Amino acid sequence: MAGFVRELERRAGPALRLEQRAAGGVGCVVWDAALVLAKFLETGACPLARRHVLELGAGTGAVGIMAATLGANVTVTDLEELQELLLVNIENNKHLVTGSVRAKVLKWGEDVTAFQPPPDYILMADCIYYEESLEPLLKTLKDLTGPDTCVLCCYEQRTMGKNPEIERKYFELLQRDFELERIPLDRHDEEYRSADIHIVNIHRKRTGHLPLQWFMAPAQNSQRCSSLGTAFQRRSSSVTVKLGILQSHSPDPCCTKELLCSQTCCSRCQPSSSAVPLSFTLLLLPCTGGVGSPNWSLEAPK
Repeated sequence: MAGFVRELERRAGPALRLEQRAAGGVGCVVWDAALVLAKFLETGACPLARRHVLELGAGTGAVGIMAATLGANVTVTDLEELQELLLVNIENNKHLVTGSVRAKVLKWGEDVTAFQPPPDYILMADCIYYEESLEPLLKTLKDLTGPDTCVLCCYEQRTMGKNPEIERKYFELLQRDFELERIPLDRHDEEYRSADIHIVNIHRKRTGHLPLQWFMAPAQNSQRCSSLGTAFQRRSSSVTVKLGILQSHSPDPCCTKELLCSQTCCSRCQPSSSAVPLSFTLLLLPCTGGVGSPNWSLEAPK
């Protein structure tokens, strides 16, 4: 199919040469948001060398290929019909890559097992203009991200038609599971920036499913954490534990009854054989150098 080439200058070395298509869907051309995000990566704001990076809705692959020239190990993803264009652009720019780059099919909302473990970075440029794609996209983000994954979402703010409502709905849904921080315009590339193109830094909220163990001192009705929780504690003053089973280390852990007896205990607050997963909020207090031998602990079920 006939195409035309867009050159994307780099701060060091030859420009990227990105083939586009004269006919096809929206993924066949390099959009302004992709240029802005690709050039933002060049500012060095995000350390990419030897990092695992995944691009969603890659289209021509401009952003992901730029990340690969900065030392990242990149997987650019899009629908089946865009794989040929992605492979062409990878081939055309492979001499500039200092990390690695490959193309794979990923349809939003479907299984992402092949893309685990979670990447260090997920890159997205202009992925939020179809209302029907919002929920599949959000599902994919939740399935792909780990607690340390950084999502960089770059989008052009559009004012025509349903675009404002689609953007509002997207960010409203996104904030249920993620924390958002807009990157100021003065941190974008000096030349490739625009007041109507935004970059948002996105992380999973620090709640739920903790790989930590939490302890309570005898006869105290307050929660304390073990030293394992210190790093997490610096990030959040409270956390919701969604999975846990009471495990007793004492014949009389009655200090827990206000929280747990109704769900997990039988007579004299002993754990029942039918203990069930529980959900409640723990308020974290500073560790003070040891709480003695704990009477009980909460652990994720094996």
